[in-house]
Order: sequence, then C-alpha cells, then structure tokens
Amino acid sequence: MLFLVLGKGKTGSLVAEVARERGHGVRVLDFAENRGAASITAPTLAGVDAVIDFTNAESAVQNMRAVLALGGKIVVGTTGWYAYLDEMRAKTARGGALLYGTNFSIGVQKLFRLTEELAKLEGYQFSIAETHHTTKLDSPSGTAMTLKEILEAAHPGVEIPVTAHRVGDASGEHVVTAKNDVDLIELRHDAASRRGFALGAVRAAEWLAHQKKSGAWDFREIFEQL
Repeated sequence: MLFLVLGKGKTGSLVAEVARERGHGVRVLDFAENRGAASITAPTLAGVDAVIDFTNAESAVQNMRAVLALGGKIVVGTTGWYAYLDEMRAKTARGGALLYGTNFSIGVQKLFRLTEELAKLEGYQFSIAETHHTTKLDSPSGTAMTLKEILEAAHPGVEIPVTAHRVGDASGEHVVTAKNDVDLIELRHDAASRRGFALGAVRAAEWLAHQKKSGAWDFREIFEQL
C-alpha cells in the first residue's frame, strides 16, 4: 500500500517508520510543505491508499476537508478538533472515508473497555489523572476526555475531575480511580514509547484502505477487527 503521512513531528515520523517496516510505500509532508492543506490535490492523492494525519487541530480540519472533498481516505490521530466532527461525518456522505480516534494504542482501547466496566460501580467517586510530554498541545489529553465521557455517561449529572500533568518527554500515562470508604480501585495504562500509537495508526490505515464504502468510524468501534 501507499500511505501519505501528514506531519513530521515525533509521532508522525514514527508512523512513517512503522509503515515502511510493514512493507508499505510512504510519502511525508510537513507543515511547511502543506500549509493550509495546499498540497492536498488530486495529483498528490493519486495512488495513495490512505492519508494519516498527526499534525495539529487546525491543520487536521483543513486536511480532512481537502482529502474528503477529493474522495480520499484519511486516518486522523490528531485530537482537539472534534467540534467539527459532525461536519466531517456529513462530508463522508458525499464520498471519502474517515477513521479517527483519541488514541490508536490497542492497550488504551482495552483501557476504555475496562473503564466502561468500572463505571458500572455505584457508591464510588471517580477521577482521572494523565501525564504527557511538555510539548503536547491539548490538555487534558483526548484520551483523558474519552475516559471522562465514558464515566459521565454511566453517571449522568456527575462531573468527573481530570488532572493533567506535563513532564519532560513522557509518552503518556492515564490512571482511572474509583474510591469510596471501603476500597480504592485503579486502572492504569503507561505507554513505554509512542510506538504503540504509531503501530495502531498504521494498522488503522490498512483497515481503512480495504473499506469499499464511504463513511466515518471511531477507532473504538473497529479496533477489534484489526
């Protein structure tokens, strides 16, 4: 397959590396080369099986609009743009395909499932803590916000507190806590490196490239199909 990776940051660069390791052809565009999605054209997408975006929220929105307008397929690992999700879903109704997620680590997807189970408990106070590197743009992280949504869906009207830390080059740690007067339960995922995110994104692109129909999917919905 041929993938177009948007973004040459730490995760984007690793995505390109992992894709090559898995035998795929890879093209990469950094921000300067694709300012305002100017490089997303029909010739650029010719022969590309899927685009993988790890840029920033503003650029991701521009990139999605451009790719979907051309009927292309795009995997978006960038977070912070979800106010535009309805718009992007509507665009896929006219062609193109979108696969997005707050976290492409398979381990984190399992954390989401375990949190859904933990959320069934009554009589507990829930909280979330997350730690990432100091250059991460969004705070709290998209993953923490997904965990918050899971818990609050099970306990309507309850505000779940999220504590965000930014430390050095931390790859990502998320801890979900349930506590009452009797005991304390913790679910924790600690990423040893960004490789798990990169591998998940490449596998997601492989999955999306094989889809015959247009549409939009959350990675949480399809990760078990990989």
